[in-house]
Amino acid sequence: MFGFLRAPKSETLLPETLQVGLRTIALNVVRSSRANRLTLRIGRNGDAAKVTAPTHVREVEIMAFVSRHLGWLGEKLNAYPERPNLRVGVKVPIKGVAHKIVHRPGRGANTVVAGEAGPEIHIYGQEAALARRVADHLKKEAKATIEPMALKLASDTGRRVKSIRFKDTTSRWGSCSSDGNLSFSWRIMMAPPKVIAYLVAHEVAHLTEMNHGPKFWALCGKLCPDSDACRAWLKRNGSKLQSIGFE
Repeated sequence: MFGFLRAPKSETLLPETLQVGLRTIALNVVRSSRANRLTLRIGRNGDAAKVTAPTHVREVEIMAFVSRHLGWLGEKLNAYPERPNLRVGVKVPIKGVAHKIVHRPGRGANTVVAGEAGPEIHIYGQEAALARRVADHLKKEAKATIEPMALKLASDTGRRVKSIRFKDTTSRWGSCSSDGNLSFSWRIMMAPPKVIAYLVAHEVAHLTEMNHGPKFWALCGKLCPDSDACRAWLKRNGSKLQSIGFE
């Protein structure tokens, strides 16, 4: 089943969403004076279709172009897992352990507690902001866990960390610049502790070896003896963590 769904309130012919098979995704159309033809790409995490169109192309032509490529979209989206919808009652992994999301009205700090059926994360404030508050908790955990770990490993290897940043990146889990800036995806806090430790060791090793050569992997293995297993875990499970929506 392929088709178009609800249209926006304005008089545009372009819908806001597409039905591609059993999945509903956003349709984002970008006009560009530099574009000389229509192009179609899958958006971040497979949650949107992005069309880049020359400024002179009519909306009816854009709709026809998208319609012709719905089959292609369906094939490509099969490579992306469905994005879990974070809501009350579902479970989100924190340091590799599933935590049930519980909403608490009123003000308060996000709290992890031991529930009767397992760990829970209690989220305060408006329920509409629940997913964002869960993300805030992961960011806080990332800073508290990763910063001291990275600084210690850097000290052990005689290197200096200039800064440590936390972002929501989908193309990589971490990065290291030549001048000592480390960057990590806070989503790694959903992975088991050993995998978190591996990612930190990986980026700290780049402070010494700005490559992926034999010396780099030897150092990475020295800083994290479980590097091979943890790297394999990320390859198997990383897309699942990246697919969780926190908007």
